[in-house]
Amino acid sequence: MKLLLVEDEKNFAYCLKDELKKDYLIDLAFSGEEAEYKTAEYTYDGVILDIGLPDIDGIRLCKKFRNNNIYMPIIMLTGEENISKKVEALDSGADDYMVKPFHIEELSARLRVLLRRNSQKLKSNVLLIGDVSLDIVTRKVTRADKNIILQKKEFQLLEYLMRNAGKLLTRNMILDHVWDSNVEALTNIVDVHIKYLRDKIDKPFHKKYIKTIYGLGYKMETAKT
Repeated sequence: MKLLLVEDEKNFAYCLKDELKKDYLIDLAFSGEEAEYKTAEYTYDGVILDIGLPDIDGIRLCKKFRNNNIYMPIIMLTGEENISKKVEALDSGADDYMVKPFHIEELSARLRVLLRRNSQKLKSNVLLIGDVSLDIVTRKVTRADKNIILQKKEFQLLEYLMRNAGKLLTRNMILDHVWDSNVEALTNIVDVHIKYLRDKIDKPFHKKYIKTIYGLGYKMETAKT
């Protein structure tokens, strides 16, 4: 899953990213303007949003997200232990609220709850294409009822392919969603990980789901194709 961390204190932002990147792909934004640009350009599963941004406070930014029909889960961060501020944040559309300093374990737990709740709204935690199954909460992947062990990037890549089954995904699109936004577009990291994924998902089986669209990118075939 890919999260956007909106935080203007850069040292804190990088430290928090290092803690969370074990479980999530984290993009950073250091201002409200940058956060608006990134949410328009990229798809995120959730947002960690600091209230005290230099150009626009997080409460106003959260309202703008909701007014623009951006409904991903949002956790607000603030240094203020003020109940009126908490109420204002939740009324603006935030799903949760944490006061700094906090324990990373608590933030991680709250993220899991919100992301699980959001996936339940989408009716199921499980993505299913043919005999390939991926559980976005338990991170379990099977094909033909056989467990398949994937590394973190392989799992994120398969999730992105399955969420967009039948659609052409260019290398740049895959880089933007599965890797940090600043990864060099000329790298062959996408092709390398597609090979790793094929070796596990497709190679042992007769039907091949991951297709190369030569000169353009990749797509995952639907079960009917």
